[in-house]
Amino acid sequence: MAETTAAAAIFVPTLLEWLNRHVWLDGCDLETERRQTWDEGRDVSSIDGEFNRLLNTPVPEGRRFGGARDKAWLQDAARLMDAVQDLPYRSEYPYVEPTDLEGIRVARPETDPIRTWRGRRAQFLSRLHGGWLGRICGCMLGKPVEGWNMESIRITGEETKNWPLNNYLRLPTRKEDGHIAARKPKNELHKKQAPLLLDGMNGMVEDDDTNYTTTGFYIVKKHGGDFTPLDVATAWGANIPIFHTCTAERVAYRNFVAGVVPPESATHRNPYREWIGAQIRADYFGYANPGNPERAAAWAWRDACISHVKNGIYGEMWVAAMLAAAYVEDNWVRIVRAGLAQIPERCRLYDDVETIVDAYEEHKSYDEVVKMIHEQWDETVSHHWCHTNSNAQIVAAAVLYGEEDFEKTITRAVMPGFDTDCNGATAGSLWGVRYGVEKLPKKWTRPIKDKIRTGVAGYHEVKISAMAEEMAEVARGNW
Repeated sequence: MAETTAAAAIFVPTLLEWLNRHVWLDGCDLETERRQTWDEGRDVSSIDGEFNRLLNTPVPEGRRFGGARDKAWLQDAARLMDAVQDLPYRSEYPYVEPTDLEGIRVARPETDPIRTWRGRRAQFLSRLHGGWLGRICGCMLGKPVEGWNMESIRITGEETKNWPLNNYLRLPTRKEDGHIAARKPKNELHKKQAPLLLDGMNGMVEDDDTNYTTTGFYIVKKHGGDFTPLDVATAWGANIPIFHTCTAERVAYRNFVAGVVPPESATHRNPYREWIGAQIRADYFGYANPGNPERAAAWAWRDACISHVKNGIYGEMWVAAMLAAAYVEDNWVRIVRAGLAQIPERCRLYDDVETIVDAYEEHKSYDEVVKMIHEQWDETVSHHWCHTNSNAQIVAAAVLYGEEDFEKTITRAVMPGFDTDCNGATAGSLWGVRYGVEKLPKKWTRPIKDKIRTGVAGYHEVKISAMAEEMAEVARGNW
């Protein structure tokens, strides 16, 4: 009996072992929380000493991502993160960044309305299908190098005769591998990535960038245009395993299960509340509202507010509104600014994206703009790498400097690094909605084979074209 008990004890994990294996679950990433708290304008002077004490506690060997040192540390970190939400804002903070929808609407800039969509049924399907397939192509381009820095992407591209990027990445030959290794990139392509590479691509693999688009569609299909934030949370629980989510979404999911409901689910021990996760969930809300960026943004807000605040929410609203505008506007500056028209004028995202538009209008080159982005954000810091605003700037640069060409648009969304699959997907989606599925180059669509896999029930493996038809019908039913 004693022997059995001893054997069983070997397989009983501790809380810290569980949290160490499943990152983002405890939400006590204090390094990110400190940066986030400062970014959103709070006065941290009263708790800065506690941040220093906890962050300077040595991390035990084997711990990942600077996680919990021990149970007492975890409890102290949780109390500190709770205290952050009650901190006052710095008096000199220049931004006005509401999270509630009415507050956001009041804070928007004054702009002229855009044109009304008057396209026929077949035109709508072509544009929606183009956005969906364009998103998938852009995602597949960026996915193999997600997490890579810009220099590593460039080295691999150069050594495989694919720089500037002009095609999906492929597995390097043995000779090319040697050349790449000699240049010491931080990451290299490998055989287990075959389903993501040109050599072994067989349709779109399951990915959060497309799972969330499918989930948004599923929500509108099930609940109609009056869906609520709780409908979104329920759809996640029914269709997306928690470990298929990342960062803010994983923390919010944990919060739902623990009984912390929206909007508190977005702020409760969630240091990733302004990261890119909501921005990649916007697309169906834009697809379904041609020429109606205000409603697209409102739907995006209902989705985003369960996991994000402020600029995290604005990113999703901006993308949804741009997609809605791309049906009726024929100029990328106007499309980008139609998105900005749905978010607060005195917010960081508005300023950051306007910086890119201004640079474009001042005739700065694409390379100069990429350099500007890298000077503002440190790609080695996860909070910068995965933030809504840094990646929004890359998306804006990609569509503005894409020269109306699909290939240049998605490759210029991936080459700067940062969140490559997200940015490639969003840029490809915008281009596809503006130009329609017929204009997408076969070079990019053929390897996708009209096939997508998702985690959403009923859509585990489907034809992209058939799904686009259903998406269009559901959208039309809610106009």
